[in-house]
Amino acid sequence: MRLNYHHLYYFWTVARVGHLTKAAESLHISQSALSGQIRKLEESLGHDLFIREGRRLRLSEAGRVAFNYAEDIFRQGEELAALFRSGSQTNREILKVGAVATLSRNFQEGFLRPLLGRKDLELKLQSGSLDDLLRRLSAHRLDLILSNQPVQGDEQNPWRSRRLARQPVSVIGPPSDNSMPDLPKFLHGRNLIVPGPDNHIRQAFDQICEYHGIYPNIIAEVDDMAMMRLLTRDTRNFAVLPPVVVRDELRAGVLRDYGALPGVYEEFYAISIRRQFQQSLVSELLTQPADELLTSLPG
Repeated sequence: MRLNYHHLYYFWTVARVGHLTKAAESLHISQSALSGQIRKLEESLGHDLFIREGRRLRLSEAGRVAFNYAEDIFRQGEELAALFRSGSQTNREILKVGAVATLSRNFQEGFLRPLLGRKDLELKLQSGSLDDLLRRLSAHRLDLILSNQPVQGDEQNPWRSRRLARQPVSVIGPPSDNSMPDLPKFLHGRNLIVPGPDNHIRQAFDQICEYHGIYPNIIAEVDDMAMMRLLTRDTRNFAVLPPVVVRDELRAGVLRDYGALPGVYEEFYAISIRRQFQQSLVSELLTQPADELLTSLPG
């Protein structure tokens, strides 16, 4: 039986909008007619595409597979129309990646490096809070999230967290001398830039300070790692940072790594939706060796 692309378009619209009534309004048909068209598509495919929870519709596993194919089909239809309008072809695959706003930009670049410069691919990068990115992932507006903390999925939200890499967190500062300080006692009374109180690195650091009776002079609490990098570089104060954040400054000798804080780590996770058929681009990214993500970044 041939696929009815009219029915597929209706399904694709409902999946994108996430609401049957709103989708019916945008398509200028009745809700009952739209439901009937989707049921016909489900019958022809032999699978339920939505899980119906009262008035809510949630994509089933088969629905997520169908949605990914529909995305490609209708995107290529738009490219076909653009080709005849402009005479130029833009047949490229699209990968939508979200990253928690506080995540190291250097790590993001290293993770995405295998795909950078590919002419057959369009990368769409978004940032935001983890809660906001998870909503976009569940609504299929993202293919993957990069985060510094894992999430727990369930039947309603089949999220999958995969740890990509882990590295110690160091004391970073100006290259004033060549001695190796006694950490963490070295930090007692010293001006220090640290992550904000909600950051898991800060929480682990505070526990070390409390255990050892150390009281640094906190001059700045910064959630954004890019801003921490700038402040550490330009103020010549010490900071508690993952080395990957200041990779370039360490290589140039502008900053120095004074050693790792015992028991304090930064972890990097990829969060995706559990699927039977994983997108090939996502699979390619997730199979990168952890060491390369931290040590083989471009200079």
